[in-house]
Amino acid sequence: MAEALTLNGGTGGDVATSGRRDTPPATRHITTLAVENMHCGGCIRSVERALAGLTDVVSARANLSQRRVSIETRQPAATEEPFVAALASVGFKATPLVDERPDAAKADDADLLRRLGVAGFAAANIMLMSVAVWSGQAQDMPASLITLFHWLSAMIAIPAVAYAGRPFFVSAKGALAAGRLNMDVPISLGVLLATGMSLYQTARGLDHVYFDAAVTLLFFLLIGRALDQRMRTRATAAAQNLLGARVAAATVLNADGTAERIATRAIEPGMRILVAAGERIPVDAHLRVGESEIDESLISGESRPRHVRGDDRLYAGTINLSGAIEVEAVAREDGSLIAEIARMMASAEQARGRYVRIADRAAELYAPAVHILGLATFLTWLARGNGWEPALEAAIAVLIITCPCALALAVPVTQVVAAGRLFRKGIIVKAADGLERLAAVDTVVLDKTGTLTLGEPRLSAADKIPDDHLVLAASLAVASRHPYARAIVRAAERRGLRVAPAANVAESAGAGLTAAVGGREVRLGSARHCGLDAGEGDNATLWLRDGDRAPLAFPLADPLRPDAPAVIAALKAQGLAVEILSGDRAGPVAEAALAVGVETWRAAVRPDEKIARIEALKSQGRHPLMVGDGLNDAPALAAGHASLSPSTAADISQTTADAIFQGEPLSPVLETLAVARATQRRSIENFAIAIGYNIVFVPLAMLGLVTPLIAAIAMSASSIAVTANALRVALVRTRETPS
Repeated sequence: MAEALTLNGGTGGDVATSGRRDTPPATRHITTLAVENMHCGGCIRSVERALAGLTDVVSARANLSQRRVSIETRQPAATEEPFVAALASVGFKATPLVDERPDAAKADDADLLRRLGVAGFAAANIMLMSVAVWSGQAQDMPASLITLFHWLSAMIAIPAVAYAGRPFFVSAKGALAAGRLNMDVPISLGVLLATGMSLYQTARGLDHVYFDAAVTLLFFLLIGRALDQRMRTRATAAAQNLLGARVAAATVLNADGTAERIATRAIEPGMRILVAAGERIPVDAHLRVGESEIDESLISGESRPRHVRGDDRLYAGTINLSGAIEVEAVAREDGSLIAEIARMMASAEQARGRYVRIADRAAELYAPAVHILGLATFLTWLARGNGWEPALEAAIAVLIITCPCALALAVPVTQVVAAGRLFRKGIIVKAADGLERLAAVDTVVLDKTGTLTLGEPRLSAADKIPDDHLVLAASLAVASRHPYARAIVRAAERRGLRVAPAANVAESAGAGLTAAVGGREVRLGSARHCGLDAGEGDNATLWLRDGDRAPLAFPLADPLRPDAPAVIAALKAQGLAVEILSGDRAGPVAEAALAVGVETWRAAVRPDEKIARIEALKSQGRHPLMVGDGLNDAPALAAGHASLSPSTAADISQTTADAIFQGEPLSPVLETLAVARATQRRSIENFAIAIGYNIVFVPLAMLGLVTPLIAAIAMSASSIAVTANALRVALVRTRETPS
């Protein structure tokens, strides 16, 4: 699937491998391939390395949970064949990604479960026949009966190993054919050696057989792989559910007035679409005919419907709650907001920060070390005069127990869980190492307008304005796109008043609106426009003059976010320093700082002065988090140790920020910091689990104190422990978050 993404606004920009983000080019050309046999961190590295060496490739990002790789090129790719061939040369089967394939993912899950069921059934039956030997009763059995049990175990184990082990064998074969090693090589080698040695021992009539170990190993490995795949699917379900909200078909109005039902993917910008009550908006569009209430909870997280009229912008996936409306498409299906958010999520997931790179590098070096340890164990046992059977048994245990699955999963699985948790809270992480840097924050620097405040003027003391005056003012204001005029209209809508647009409204730039209503002249605008001295009121006040009546004031203000004081108090309670940097006038900034309880603030600050302050904090050894939304905040967002931006921010600010949060509350700042810290803790704990497991069990295996069966259980348990520990990120409680 090839596409060109224009990096302005919703696409989220390019993601750097580490550190801060440079300014991205205007357009990047992306080709996405599905990679079937990609199973671990080492596979990711091999895939990306193979593609990065091709001419014209800027970068390649592999996504383990979706089994995909996104290839960025300088020019549009004429064909995917060079990429497919490059991956085939290192043992990976890739195909062009034509469309979303949820059925394929379900088929993969079902296939793993079938193989898991076969392995479990076989292991249980082999265990039943082995229990007598384990319990010390073998001495009372005839040798012929013990041999019969061993042959019955072999008859069950060999086909079970062939079927249940196929995912590992195929992966290992592909890696070896390409001259490399991956995690499935030692697994396959251990299983095949254990099975082959047991078959040899059975044929000779000896007692040391490990059919149960080979099958049980596969059983636990398949449990771990199935849980890992299911966890990754659930962790990224938010973005997939978002894509699932797309409409399959829509009713398009033709030029001759007829209507026809077409596939949503066939909709082009400019097409007129009829959306009935209860239907989802198929693509991003502008309202053209009618008015309605739109449920935008999918996009904004707000449960309150938005009233739309005029040429309001509507987003794909949102629900039309009331009357039928006619809209005009402004983008294709793949250019909609939800598609851009899903791409942003995929970019954040497949990008990797410092901890992930460390784990990938360790896993890459680990695979050869496993084989060296296994060979050293075998040779050492032989050198000490032991027979080849016990030497091989010890080597098999080492091969099994040293599989680096837990180490490779340590960080990626944690970050996927964290990204999914934040996305469900309306927070989109965009930077590769954003969570790592957010976890180190000790200072929070906030812009005022649009960050501490809503950035949307609202009518203050609206309850003191009579309904008839508000309706009259709104009847003129509805004809204007000025923010203050829109605030008047919103105030009338919130009160539930029905506003009929006045006829022949004239707008004077910088002054106001004029219309004839009921034979009298009505004016809405500045003091001078309404016949008052310019000094009366202030710049944040509109006036309504109805004929010869005295003008009525409509004061407006940019209110604080509803939970801003509580969030600031919670940040300070955590020991974080908080200050305000704003380009606004001193009066409003001082008022906002007092209202939220911030003692350190600066007003009328230019962009270069914001950067200077951020750099001053960093020179003091602090790690500032910049939270801003305006065009003038973008340089400071880039300069900060970490950065957050609301979804209402300017395009360049959203592109620069490490994460974007949606909705009116400021509490996502607390949520993001809490999850970032929890992610860092879980990642370090996972490293400790993986390393500690090897420190304990590898020497025991080399000394022959761990049988292949115990090695199988211990290795699988370590991977499950790492995955289970990562899932704790989804359960972290942000107790400081205001309710």
